[in-house]
Amino acid sequence: MRRTISTDGAPKALGPYSQAVAAGGWLYCSGQIGLDPSTGELVQGGVESEARQCLRNLEAVLEAAGCGFADVVRTTIYLADLGDFARVNEIYGRSFPEDPPARACIEAAALPKGARVEIDCVAMLPS
Repeated sequence: MRRTISTDGAPKALGPYSQAVAAGGWLYCSGQIGLDPSTGELVQGGVESEARQCLRNLEAVLEAAGCGFADVVRTTIYLADLGDFARVNEIYGRSFPEDPPARACIEAAALPKGARVEIDCVAMLPS
């Protein structure tokens, strides 16, 4: 069984994709950038503010599917500048204080809307 997940607590998709798809006991969350869901604009304040908003957006999508950060098993962080790794890593770590998920972090040539950070994840759905 496959179902799409959508919430007003996270920005609307910028293209032909879903905020998340639940399938086979898993939740596949699309990447979130630091868009304010109420305005559709990137939050101000630099990479730290964007990272916090990315995580708030992901949390809203996870909650819409009945999950939370504790259910996340894999994330990918995309950075426009790998020099921001330490600052983003510190903020990211607050969302996963115990038993953090597996993760990859890569530098991307560019991200949508000029974002500095994007984060996606895969989570286990509650049984």
